[in-house]
Amino acid sequence: MISNVVLAICLASILLLSAYFAACETAMTAYSKPKMYKLATDGNKNAITVCKLQENAEFVISSILLCNTLLNNLAATITTIISVRYVGETAIIYFPIILSIFMVLFVEVLPKMFTIKTPEKILLPSAKFLKFILTILLPFNIIVAKISAFILPKNQKSEDSDLDELKGAIALHKGTDNDSMQEKAMLSSILDLGSVQVGKIMVHRKNVTMLCADDDPKTIVEQITSCPFTRIPLWKENIDNIVGVLHVKDLLKSAKISGFDNLNIIDIAVAPWFITENTDLLSQLQEFRKKREHFAVVVDEYGSFLGIVTLEDILEEIVGDISDEHDVTSVECIRLQANGDYIVDGTVSVRDFNRQVGTNFPCNIAATMAGMVINSVGIIPNSGQVFMLFGYKFEIMKRQRNQVTMLKISKL
Repeated sequence: MISNVVLAICLASILLLSAYFAACETAMTAYSKPKMYKLATDGNKNAITVCKLQENAEFVISSILLCNTLLNNLAATITTIISVRYVGETAIIYFPIILSIFMVLFVEVLPKMFTIKTPEKILLPSAKFLKFILTILLPFNIIVAKISAFILPKNQKSEDSDLDELKGAIALHKGTDNDSMQEKAMLSSILDLGSVQVGKIMVHRKNVTMLCADDDPKTIVEQITSCPFTRIPLWKENIDNIVGVLHVKDLLKSAKISGFDNLNIIDIAVAPWFITENTDLLSQLQEFRKKREHFAVVVDEYGSFLGIVTLEDILEEIVGDISDEHDVTSVECIRLQANGDYIVDGTVSVRDFNRQVGTNFPCNIAATMAGMVINSVGIIPNSGQVFMLFGYKFEIMKRQRNQVTMLKISKL
């Protein structure tokens, strides 16, 4: 017969080992995958092992749970034997209750609460041991996996779920200072590039500075010197017929050779690059890099001129406004009043307003603030009309012909 002292030592060892497996289970599910990947790329061998274990995370968790279950049952059996020897058969009634309370508190809850704060400290030293356990119990895991596959439906992880997980990780970043908030906004904007279309950020044709190719060189040079842009579209006969894009630097080079009066504007201009309004920003950014271009002309499905988009426009979606001394920034078009209201130009984009003010107006209704109001109410409102939308009051301050040019926005 095994002595009670030996049984007690075995019981204590089993409970400690069970607590260790409980900690490993929590560590395996709670560790930071980016942090572990960084350690692995830095050459940490245990981190490399953990990354390999993650490829079979279901098998690892299954192995841990199997070991934990066996240990808990063994602990219950030994406790029953010891209690019967000392107290008698009546101990079978209340000793399991006492053991259950003890195990829940000291074998399950406390180890997991300790591990959840610093899972890497438990997981890294345990990596090789868990790999050994996984190897030993591999046949069992294969059987369990086949049974699970037969009972449970397949659940394939999509690219959207990976993207949402990454966005969530950025949102969970706890920095509250201005730099951290800007970094979070920039990272989120990068992830959104693939879902935002060029039509949402382009400069509308109404606001595009353009040159008529039929004007004499002197007139064109005067127009160029009075505008802040270095790349300007050229049209001929009508503004839907874009025949080229004039770069100021190319014009100056030609003027140096032949003089301003002898310039042939069409020959100096480069061929326009036409893109559709439905092109997403990520694809367009890659095309800008591939073609080494900074300027594209946006057209609709019928080939009509809609506007222009530049490399700077896309970069501003990531980092915010990039302004020089000649730019009229969106900040100047969004004016905060003393009472907390905002006076906003109708042409301000919804995305710029959200970024500047911190609101969450939908960007899929229209590109501009005026367009969002018009499409939401279904009419072209008159000056003085007031609408309650998205938890805010929108008052039409100014309308020119069929365009809403100024709004006042107040929080309800």
